[in-house]
Amino acid sequence: MTLLSFWKHPLVESAGYFSVVILCLIIAMVLFEVVTKYDNWKEIKNGNIAVAMATGGKIFGVANIFRFSIEKHASFLEMIGWGTFGFALLIIAYWLFEFLTPSFNVDQEIEKDNRSVGFISFILSVGLSFVIGASISN
Repeated sequence: MTLLSFWKHPLVESAGYFSVVILCLIIAMVLFEVVTKYDNWKEIKNGNIAVAMATGGKIFGVANIFRFSIEKHASFLEMIGWGTFGFALLIIAYWLFEFLTPSFNVDQEIEKDNRSVGFISFILSVGLSFVIGASISN
């Protein structure tokens, strides 16, 4: 077995993709923590369902975007680049959600455990991740 064939083995490639996506997901969650005005993990620990739904939607969204990126792009660098671009679009979508709801502050409502707002945030993240994923896989 040559070194090149080792790196091309499906198990090694899968472990590589998994590791890279987990690292990207951690970075994405740190960036989402910066973007939101509340402490995600503290609120989740305290039982805030709205924050759990919004955070779960973000996790699903980012993982789904990287799924599309892995399926379409052959190299790790392309996969990371397109996945990161898709993640940036997901952040922009979150800001647009805040901007397009001037009658209330999305972050404040989610922090107050407004489950309706948390659910809409979840659905936006999940739904748009499919649109973003489809667009980055062309």
